[in-house]
Amino acid sequence: MKTQKKRIGVYPGSFDPLTNGHLDIIIRASKLFDLLIVGVLKNDSKKALFTMDERVEHIRKCTKGMENVKVEMFEGLLVDFVKQKGADTIVRGLRAVSDYEYELQMAMLNKHMSQETDTIFFMTDIHNSFLSSSVIKDIAQHGGNIHGLVPEEIVDDIYAKMKGIKTAKL
Repeated sequence: MKTQKKRIGVYPGSFDPLTNGHLDIIIRASKLFDLLIVGVLKNDSKKALFTMDERVEHIRKCTKGMENVKVEMFEGLLVDFVKQKGADTIVRGLRAVSDYEYELQMAMLNKHMSQETDTIFFMTDIHNSFLSSSVIKDIAQHGGNIHGLVPEEIVDDIYAKMKGIKTAKL
């Protein structure tokens, strides 16, 4: 009898901060895989609000109880991280047509670099289609209400970080 290979997927991103849109993709994608690895990308070209450790901790806090979701940091090429983890599928979320063009290009490039790696796309839930980490940071920076836009578990962390930044600028 042939043993079935464990299905492992990787959902990469900077998650700075995690939004309800990200969490929705994690929840839905976790149903397709034996193991879903949320890969928090170290990207030196982006100025992050939260440290790598803080972002990982936020995701772990929000996925607590999801037994098949694991959160890890990575840097370098995504296809190398996917191979290293024994995965064969990259998970990406799409909010709008503008996301599709970029994500399609990345999926084709990843396929070119690793023939055994596929990319699957999840359309964002309509309630999250306007969300991005940048929008969340902007709203929080100006004292706006981010409840309902990010997981409740991290709302206070986001406000505290913004308060710290404003205090440091004074």
